[in-house]
Amino acid sequence: MTAPRSQRAQERLTAAQRLRQAANLANGSTVLGLAVALAARTDIRSGPRGLVLAGGYGWRLPFAGAFTLGNVVLCRCPADNLQLQPALLGHEERHCSQYAWCLGFPFLPLYLLSAGWSLLRTGNPGTANIFERDAGLAAGGYPEHVRPRRRRRGPAEAEA
Repeated sequence: MTAPRSQRAQERLTAAQRLRQAANLANGSTVLGLAVALAARTDIRSGPRGLVLAGGYGWRLPFAGAFTLGNVVLCRCPADNLQLQPALLGHEERHCSQYAWCLGFPFLPLYLLSAGWSLLRTGNPGTANIFERDAGLAAGGYPEHVRPRRRRRGPAEAEA
């Protein structure tokens, strides 16, 4: 049995989605995502907008409830549950586009550097992370506001 025509039309990818999908296949990041998903014994399903959903991810790292490698969205919850969270899925989809813009693997060290910078500045790896801000902090579960940094006193200000 085939899907109704309106549903098939919704499943068609836009030119931008096809380009992202092809770029992440060519740069190897989606292949890495599929390899990790298979090694972690996730439930791999075809998702919307050219994404691949890998549910039931159980490895300890990374700590996030969901993360992307190329066009593969790995999540700790079942893949069906991820589709019920459109804001989070949209957030992770934005990361897929970031992989394409960064030509694949360079995204990983760039992301880690940005997360480290954010952690130093705010105490949270996402709040000041340019990639998380671009993908939407609230949708990714990150706080919008930073903690105030304590100002160190110089020698002239030290109490006697």
